[in-house]
Order: sequence, then C-alpha cells, then structure tokens
Amino acid sequence: MKRRQFITLLGGAAATWPLAARGQQPERMRRVGVLMHLAADDPEGQSRVAAFLQGLQEAGWAVGRNVNIDVRWAAGEADRFRKYAMELVALAPDVILTSAPPSIRAMQQATRTVPIVFVLVPDAVGTGIVDSLSRPGGNTTGFTSTELGMPVKWLELLKEIAPKMTRAAVLRDVADATAIGQFGAVKGAAPSFGVEISAIGVRNAAEIERGITAFAREPNGGLIVLPVPTTVIHRNLIIKLAGQHRLPAVYNSRYWIAEGGLVSYGPDVLDQYRRTAGYVDRILRGTKPADLPVQAPTKYELVINLKTAKALGLDLPATVLARADEVIE
Repeated sequence: MKRRQFITLLGGAAATWPLAARGQQPERMRRVGVLMHLAADDPEGQSRVAAFLQGLQEAGWAVGRNVNIDVRWAAGEADRFRKYAMELVALAPDVILTSAPPSIRAMQQATRTVPIVFVLVPDAVGTGIVDSLSRPGGNTTGFTSTELGMPVKWLELLKEIAPKMTRAAVLRDVADATAIGQFGAVKGAAPSFGVEISAIGVRNAAEIERGITAFAREPNGGLIVLPVPTTVIHRNLIIKLAGQHRLPAVYNSRYWIAEGGLVSYGPDVLDQYRRTAGYVDRILRGTKPADLPVQAPTKYELVINLKTAKALGLDLPATVLARADEVIE
C-alpha cells in the first residue's frame, strides 16, 4: 500500500466510520500501540503501518469507531525506543505491535503484562524474546523474519550474480545479538564459496561511509547488508555508495531494490505486517499471546534491479533471472 493510500485509509476511517455507527449501540473502544523502528517520514515505514491497518480493517476494526491507534517512531535511536515504550504503556493499550528487535526488547522491559505482538525478529528464541516458537510464554508472540542462516543464502546469491567476487563485507550492528549470530554464520560458510568475509559497522552514516569507502579500495568486493534498524534508516546512503564504488550488494527485501539496490531475497515485509493484524485481532477478542505460536514467513521473494546490474557491468545468469519473482528495469 502506498503512502497516499495510507493517508486515505486513516482519513477515511476518521471521517466516515463514526458516521456509519450513528444510531447503533456504541462499541467498546479499544487501544492499540505501535512502536516502529523507522522514522515517521520514511515512506517504507508508512507503508508498513498502512498494511497493518488494512489487516485490522479487514478483521472488522475501524479507526475512530472501535479502535484507536497510537504510533511512535523511534528512528533507530536507543533512547527513543525506551522513551516511547514507556509512553505507549502509560496509555494503557490492549495490545502493542513492535517492529524489529530493539523495539521488542524496549517494550518487554517496559511491561510484562500488556500483550505484545512483534514483527521482523530473526531469532526470537535465541535472543530470549520468547521461550519457544510453539509455546512463546509470557505476554509476547509474533512473526519472525529470517532464520539465522539466511545471510549464507545471500552470500550464495551474490556469488552467483558476481562470480569474480572474492571478498564480501557484512554491514552489521555490533550491538545487535541477532546480527552477531548472522555474521558468524556467513563467516563460517564463506570459505566454501572462496570468499573472505569482513565486517563494516553501521552505528551512523559516517561510519557506514568510511567502512564502505575503505573496503572498496581493493577489487572483487561485494556487500551483504543485514536488515538492522540503522542499515534500513541509512539505506539511501548504502545504495548510493554501492553504486558509486561499483560494489554488487544483496539485501533482504524488495524496497531496497525499488530504491536502486541490486538484488534482494527474503520475506514479503508488507505481508508480514498484514498478518500481524490477525494476531492483534485475536488478542483483542480475548486470546492470550502465550497461546499464539510464533509464525514464520510464508512468502519469500527474489527481486532484481536490471538497471543497477547494467550500471555495475554485471551480466546476470539466466538461471537467476528465471527464478526472480520480480525484475525491475
């Protein structure tokens, strides 16, 4: 769903649904909190919230009629995660949606009683977010994004697209436990692909630019970009630097490719946000989070940007193009 549709959905909800309810018995108003890891002006973040709201609407929840939505945007800032988690809990919501590991960790520290539904968490058990996938326990459940070994598949895809690559830098957050595990997985697998692995920090834009620029001084390199909040927030810079230094790069989701990235493989992010609405709906109707198993992605997609490939001088194998779910030209 595009940003204009998102605004229309919210505006339509506020303007028309209360009118439809006139003359009927008033419904109990429920409250849903949303803690996003992106910035409020990020079109991708707006599209994700819109997908969630669309799912709620399809389940019978109308903003302004029987549900209020409180959204907070942390923009990848640690202090904002903590501040907004406490702020949302203070509003006494019936359930809270969180996106990405920093959001869920901040929310779990803020409350152990308010139901929490998470999305885009790669390793929920390994990071201690839930006890198990089938029986999450506590007040938390949700939807995982990628398994710990997914970066190995990204390395394999990158090597297939750029067979001359002998070096790959992984953009990862050293403070993110999941990213540390993913880096270890890809580093362990790299020798079988004839690739040497190094790391680039992503604490801020300056560190990203220094790291990529330094890495690009040697030939036959490529980039593996882990989907941590700081890489997503600085994605335009990463895509620009990859093109400027002629580095083939692989990402986790389609929106990177739509904005000029080379190739992505991973879950359909918007589909995951729509699916979270189903769990929020069930919790609002009385189901406990502990009784809802953590769900894995059901839709994966391979997306390629042909224009970017040509700019990098890459002749993409027909086998890769045949497997692609979408080719952007």
